[in-house]
This record gives sequence, structure tokens and C-alpha cells, in this order.
Amino acid sequence: MTKARTRWPRQRDAEAPTASGETVAADRVDAVDLETCLSACAAHSTKLVASLDRRRIALAEALRNLLATRAATAPATSGMSPLPLLRRPAKASSGSALPLGEALIDPLLAVGNKALDCGYEDETKLALMVADTVLTQRKRSRAGWRLRARVLEAMGAESAAVAAFERYLEFTEEDGFGVASKVAGLREGARLQAALVQRLADGCPEARQYAGRSVTDSWARGLELHARGALDEARPLLLGALLGQIGADAPVHEIQQTVTHYLGLLREEAGVAGGGSAPTAGPGDPAALAELTALTTLYAEQRRARMRGPVDDPTFGGVQWLTLGEFRNRIAGKSLCLIANSQRVGDSSLGKEIDDYDLVVRFNSYRIDPAATGRRTDIHVSIHKHGFNWDQHVDTRLIFGGISGDWKHSLRNRLVPGAQTYLGDESLRWPVRDIGRLGRDVWPSIPTSGFNMLWLLDFLDVSPRLDLIGFDFYESGAYRLPAAMRMPITSVHEYTSEKAWVMERARSVTDTRIRLR
Repeated sequence: MTKARTRWPRQRDAEAPTASGETVAADRVDAVDLETCLSACAAHSTKLVASLDRRRIALAEALRNLLATRAATAPATSGMSPLPLLRRPAKASSGSALPLGEALIDPLLAVGNKALDCGYEDETKLALMVADTVLTQRKRSRAGWRLRARVLEAMGAESAAVAAFERYLEFTEEDGFGVASKVAGLREGARLQAALVQRLADGCPEARQYAGRSVTDSWARGLELHARGALDEARPLLLGALLGQIGADAPVHEIQQTVTHYLGLLREEAGVAGGGSAPTAGPGDPAALAELTALTTLYAEQRRARMRGPVDDPTFGGVQWLTLGEFRNRIAGKSLCLIANSQRVGDSSLGKEIDDYDLVVRFNSYRIDPAATGRRTDIHVSIHKHGFNWDQHVDTRLIFGGISGDWKHSLRNRLVPGAQTYLGDESLRWPVRDIGRLGRDVWPSIPTSGFNMLWLLDFLDVSPRLDLIGFDFYESGAYRLPAAMRMPITSVHEYTSEKAWVMERARSVTDTRIRLR
């Protein structure tokens, strides 16, 4: 941070700005009628024409889908003109509100999520409008509350985001997105930040007299004095600006920038080069270096808590990591069945047959009905983005993910200590791409968790019997945990190609079973 912003947003506890710039409590949603939101979406779609930003291109596609769905499910309203995105009209009467039907809810939420992914101010405001629109008519919508919480977090309204996340948790049974951990991390981060600021303020009591003054003026004057070497005069002004930000409830990311810069100045004064790690050497006073170490530690801990939430056991409860070769040895010579999360399995009576295999493999948000699905799960395979069933104890858990950093972050944030004996290491992270070296020129679409696992087992070729149970590639619909049933079957995968790959290698095929070995 080289200079303070001209104006700091003022936000009360558990409040945040709405799409119109107003302030509302996190657990009280101002009404936004569907017609207004659709008009805003139509207006916003015109801004994205010819955009080269891949995130905005994805948003434009989501907007087109929403507007096309609206046109296909209801006659166009005559005379309806797009409304400005930042303008909130008067609340419509309940009798005149356009109902949010089942056909529109998923496309509308998709727009909100894609808008939030863009990371720009206008799109963030659009995402908040979408969340408010959903919650106006569906006050218990889990997806609506989660979207609203994520938007508030992106805006830096942390206490408001926590309140919205907690509303989401009230309405869900399976916390597949790790929201409870997120809330715990945000609360712990806020506590550690408060302790850090308190420690800074206690070390410079004079700073409080500047807390009520202009943040911009205090910060600029402090930087000027610091550049001239007047350190004792600069510190109260710089810290006073920080306290002023906190008093005005500035967004968390702006407070973080100020703290980062101030600690950097302290490190510079102490003769400690670089940033990030705790100081270990320097010509300064040992007591000052010890204090700087304590401040740096607090700073790192609060950042870490906000990013990943608390981790009970950094070693994941003594889990044993599996390499590719070790995994091969554990499955060699054993019969395996892979159970699809399909309605065909849910309607079957294959439970006993499934449990007779040596190893039973299930995927992501699998659902257990002993008569239909069997009782056992020996290997749980999941994409890293969701945390469904990660708390269910299994012998082996394989987590797949395309980006190494995101995969590691998910393991830290979602893995439940003691819920697995063996865990696949990075050699098993993304089998089709990393082991098979099948690039996008050979396999353009993103491989599903099921296909990654099936490809891996076919590649290792050490199982005398390898059967797929209920794999109809979602022709019969999904059979998953209730919290996951609202999630759409994603379009990033290419089920037709995966089905063709399977059928080319099938030894026998029935309505419920495909045998590959």
C-alpha cells in the first residue's frame, strides 16, 4: 500500500453494501423482484460483447442461458426495458412479483457464481443482486445463502459473510463445501487480527489520538515522515490510520494491505530483508526483533486461518500416504467394483452382490442404501472441490484435482483426520493427465472422477475382475446425498467420449453391470 484510499467504506457489524450501495444486515435480505434482476442481467450481458476475459466469457454464456430459459418458459413482458445494474427500484407488491420457478433457479444461480468468479466490482454487485433475488422468494435456499456469503466475503465484509454462512449451515445436513471450517477460519482470523492490532496499539499509545482523523491524511503524512527518517513521529500517524480504518469497518482486504505495509516498514527499520517469514537476523535491538517476530507470527497465523480454516492434525491423523506403486500393490489380485451415483443403482437390489467384491469403490457424494448399493466402501474417490463423504471412514481415499496448489489446499482444508487409513499422494492426483499423459489434443474435456479412476485401474491391469455397476452415464439421473442433488450435472465433462472408451473395452454388458475383466 503506497497511499490510502480517498474514502473508506463505513460498515456496521454484520452489515455490508448491497448492489445499490445501501447497507443491510447479513441475515435480513432486502427484496429484489425477479423482473428487476432479469432486466439487470440483460443489461449486463450487453457489456460483455467481444470480451476477451475467459471469466467474463463464461459469465456471458451463463447470462445467455438464463435469458433463453426465461424466454422459453414465459412470454416476454411487453415494454420491459433493462434497468441499470446499480439501481434498486421500489419494492414490488407480493401480488405483482414474477415467481422464481424451478426452471430459472439453477440458471440464475449459475449467473451469480460466474459473476462472482470474475472478481470485478460490477460483476460482484450483480452476484449480490442474484443472491438477494433468490433469497427474496426462497428464504431457506442453501445455494442462495452460500452465494451471498461468498459475495460478502469477496467484498471484505467478513462479519456479514460469517452470518450468511451460518444461515447456510442452518439449512444443510451435509457440509460438502467445508463451510463450517471456513466460518471457524474467518472467526479465528478476525480474533488473531484483533490481537495483532491491539499489540501494535499498545506499543504506540500516541496512535489513538489520530484514529478519528482522516485516514488518507494520516497515512500520507506518516509515510512522508518515515521517508525522512522521523520514525518516532511517523509511527503514531501510520498506526492511527490503521485504527481509523478499523473504526470505520473498512473491508478486510484493505486493512490487510495496511497491516502488511506497516509490518514491512518495521522490518525495514530493523534491517530485516524480504518479507513473509519471521525475522531471524538483523542489526537491531534483540528485544525489538523478538517483538517483530511475535507480530509477524500473529500476522501469518491470521492470514493462514482465513485461507484454509483450522487444521486439527497437520499429519491428517497419522494417515499413510500411497504412491502409485503402493496403490498398485494394495489392489493387486483383488476383485473390484466401481459403483456409479446413478438412479439405476438406487432402484436396484444389488447390495449383497456389491458387498461380495474384495474392494468396493465409490465416488464423490455417494449415497448408501444397503439393499440397493451395499454397505461397504473400501476406496472413496472424490474431486478436490467438494467435501462430501470425506468424514466417512474408509480404508483408502483418493482425491483428484488438476491444479497441484488447489489440490493441496483442499486436502489441508477438507480432509478429516482419522477418516482414512491410506491417502493417495501427488503421484495419484490426476491419473489421465499426469500418468497417462493424455493432453487436451487427445482428450479435450476434463475427465470425471469416475473416468480417472477407471482409467487408472485399466492402466495398472492387476485386478482379475473389474466391474462397473450402474454406469449409464447419468441416463437414469443422479442418486447422491440430498445436499448434492441440487448440484447440476456439470457440462465440463464429455460423458459420450467416456462411454465410448468404456464400451470399446467391455467384455460383457447388462442393464446394471459392465465387465472389463
